[in-house]
Amino acid sequence: MGPEVHPGVSGEYRLISVQAMNDLPDVGIDAARLRPKFDLDFPVPADEAMERIRRGLDTPELRHTTMSAGRHAEFHVDASERKVWSPRLTVQVEDAPGGSSLRGRFAPRADVWTGFMFVYFLVVFLILFGATLGYVQQVSDETPWGYWAIPAGLAVIAGIHGLSYLGQRLAEDQMRELRGQLDSVLSRQFEPVLDSDPDSPPSGAS
Repeated sequence: MGPEVHPGVSGEYRLISVQAMNDLPDVGIDAARLRPKFDLDFPVPADEAMERIRRGLDTPELRHTTMSAGRHAEFHVDASERKVWSPRLTVQVEDAPGGSSLRGRFAPRADVWTGFMFVYFLVVFLILFGATLGYVQQVSDETPWGYWAIPAGLAVIAGIHGLSYLGQRLAEDQMRELRGQLDSVLSRQFEPVLDSDPDSPPSGAS
């Protein structure tokens, strides 16, 4: 297996030797973030970068667990290993000064994420409704029990973030596996660009 690509200190790509799974880059587990993310830079335009990534996905190992369209690609856990907490890795390539930038984001499966967001926004709505109701009750000299929706809703939101953190911990190995797949694709497709010397003459030039 060849070298893998990992982000350097500057945020641009550099080549390093293959590391053990535990030495792969931090996948950004964070209780404050429902969807951990990372950014990477390329020295080529966005369309070319995405075309290289798309070619890298066209392998027997990745063909059935990845998909791409336009400047977007997704990495999924193999169906035989998927759990409720299994992640997916989405990447979006955008134009940037000097080349392009890849925005990577880990997220739950689409159905799980939809459920999370439904509960999240429902709780936010109930908090706002409770605050409004409590205010109306207060100015009407009634017991403002509507205010109880605020701490109750905040507790539910804290619980959602707690579940998100737990899910990220349970899915950490699978997140590293998906990140490793992306790094492997980038290593194969971008190594010639990264290893080339812009000042060296083309092959065969005198």
